[in-house]
Amino acid sequence: MSGGARSHGEASPGDHLQSLYHYWLVGHQLERGRAPWRDPYTFRPEAKPQPNYAGWPFGFLFWPLGGAFGLVGGWNILQLLVYVLAGAFACAWLRELGLPRGPALAGGLAFAIAPYRVQQSVGHLLGPISILLPLSLWAFERARRGSAWWLALSAAALASIPLSGQVHLALGAIPFFLAYAACRMRDRRLFAGAAAGALAAVAAGLLVRETLIKGSTESGGRKLVEITRYSANGGDFVSRQLDHGRSEQFVFLGWLTPLLALAGLIFLVRSRRYALAAVLAIGAVVPLVLALGTHTPIYSVLWHAVPPFRFPRVPERLLPIASLCIAALVAFAVARMRSVAMATLAVGLLFVDLHVHVYRESAPGNPERAAFHGPGRLLELPIFDPSVHYGSVYLWYDTASQRERPSGYSTTAPKAAKRTADRLQRLNCGDWTGDTAHELDRLGVRAIALHLGLYERSNQARDAAWFARKGLIDHGWAVQRTAGPVWLLEQRRTGVPTTLPAPNPTSPVFCQGWYGDTGNGRYMSETHAPFWIYGRGTLRLRFAPSPLTPRITVDGDPSLEVDKRGWHLVTVDVDRLVAGGKHRVGLALLRLSLT
Repeated sequence: MSGGARSHGEASPGDHLQSLYHYWLVGHQLERGRAPWRDPYTFRPEAKPQPNYAGWPFGFLFWPLGGAFGLVGGWNILQLLVYVLAGAFACAWLRELGLPRGPALAGGLAFAIAPYRVQQSVGHLLGPISILLPLSLWAFERARRGSAWWLALSAAALASIPLSGQVHLALGAIPFFLAYAACRMRDRRLFAGAAAGALAAVAAGLLVRETLIKGSTESGGRKLVEITRYSANGGDFVSRQLDHGRSEQFVFLGWLTPLLALAGLIFLVRSRRYALAAVLAIGAVVPLVLALGTHTPIYSVLWHAVPPFRFPRVPERLLPIASLCIAALVAFAVARMRSVAMATLAVGLLFVDLHVHVYRESAPGNPERAAFHGPGRLLELPIFDPSVHYGSVYLWYDTASQRERPSGYSTTAPKAAKRTADRLQRLNCGDWTGDTAHELDRLGVRAIALHLGLYERSNQARDAAWFARKGLIDHGWAVQRTAGPVWLLEQRRTGVPTTLPAPNPTSPVFCQGWYGDTGNGRYMSETHAPFWIYGRGTLRLRFAPSPLTPRITVDGDPSLEVDKRGWHLVTVDVDRLVAGGKHRVGLALLRLSLT
């Protein structure tokens, strides 16, 4: 149960694999007597064991489920269980507000299947973690009866939101919780307890910042242009269609549900429950406005005035608060329906109105067959930037190998790990220049997993896989076993015979480090830009005028004369990139030949 991305014969990439890995890691660590909040495998040895905040708290639920039903079965069961808990916690909270069982169930349903919450449950942790907000409100309401234990549960649920790594949601959940507590009590001591819970949540957020975000690739925050990319527009609120290229902007509210919520707000005001009506209205409207991101001037003001808002890149992350408030208002609207038949009809209409198609079957691959169990570290090819979701596949396969790896998938990767990934990405295309073999020895890499399925994103990438295999074989690596398109290589004299379709020798193959052909040439996108060319003779390159000076090698040699016919690696290096329109670029290659 996940997004169902194309697998090309191995595991389907996606955030569900990242979430599952973090869940699995909790039980895996506990079984070995280790700290469940540590990830001992990712970004090693360039970084210390990473905090596994994302495993809290659902990793503890997943542990027995994964043990009993397998990792895939445990994930599916936990997905369903979280939906039940979402509805149950919201329903229990609404019952404490004095609503009858039927309307409270309708409100719980509206929250559980709220389209944004559902979409963020497909693989992201935001959907499951959002159920902690109604849990904290329900426990707070129970605490009003005089039990300090319920107040402690309320504080723990609220603090668990940032402690799980969902610090953006916490930016809205904490003030919302305080505003709700203020409108629901007159006892100063009880409010002091609620404030203490909010402080605990703030402390949890600071802990995540100091131990995970600080020193990471995102320690300086995000640029406004990044937020613009993920900002929703007004039409997204009424569009049921999920565009997988804009999944973060999927903010559909339903068509009937907002009208029912508006009616519920009117009924609350008429009942003179002004404070509760105000809190729920603000809780519904503010996240919707902020979801528009830089399409309104408000987010820009917040970004400049409130430093914590400079870190999230997706402005829609506060929408679970709006989903809960809208669900509560819907419950109050249903409560005013005198007829049981009308209330039942309203529940049925909620199912129809909020129904969205976001789940698809994802391929699990076969991690066990491709697992490496020998000594040393494991490197996977192709290497991606740590923020790219294709790296989630490697997390999933590491549940079988359980080996330290230089790479990983995280938007808060350590800076040293990103530098290593940038340095090793040339291996994706068979480029071993710059003493890369020595770098692998320094990292302690003793096995390399070649994931051909992840090369299948374009025809050019398939050519890169051929060169990656060529480079590995030329440097003494041999395939020891295969699991479909996943090949495991070690440095041995013999191995399993394998072949790949050879590239077209009449066209050069450009590797990572180049932008696409503009029709008038091709710009370097990085300071190191390799490509492969077939033939023999003298290499001739023509660049557009530039202040940059190129350093060119052919098969690692500065000589441009090639005696042997075949594929030859050409590298172009410059000291820096310069401004070039929307991007910083290196040299522009206008023409090349090998004759």
